[in-house]
Amino acid sequence: MRTLHTAPLLRLTADGEPMPDHAVLVSADRVEAIGPLAELSGAYPGVRVRRWPGTLGPGLLHDGPLPVAPTPRERVYALLRRGVTAVRAEHLADPALRAAVDKSDLLALPAAVAPALLRGGRADLAVHGVDGACLVTVVAGRIAHRRA
Repeated sequence: MRTLHTAPLLRLTADGEPMPDHAVLVSADRVEAIGPLAELSGAYPGVRVRRWPGTLGPGLLHDGPLPVAPTPRERVYALLRRGVTAVRAEHLADPALRAAVDKSDLLALPAAVAPALLRGGRADLAVHGVDGACLVTVVAGRIAHRRA
């Protein structure tokens, strides 16, 4: 199912210029289109629309040891609550932690790569509020964290 994710502002990269009234069309686990909300809404009538407050952008890369928590699952969820969708593989030596990362569909990268939203790229998104808190994390096209 296609979903159009939109927020008042969209950034294609973490430090990219914010674009008002833009959206990202997600199909399965991929970004199908990026553009002005009005244009995408017109091109894809009847598509499910998720409107988020804040700034929509690429999911974040966590380049360090995972947060301390009682279980591997909780360590991964601590990252999802921050908008993280990728981690460095070098920090996943513990098999249980690696399994938790794999189960959550986080990317385990061999090197640091700047996250970006690209047409045809994996649908890893995050929405951050004006206070910087993560409101929503989308991993491979599915909502993995949503702040209540």
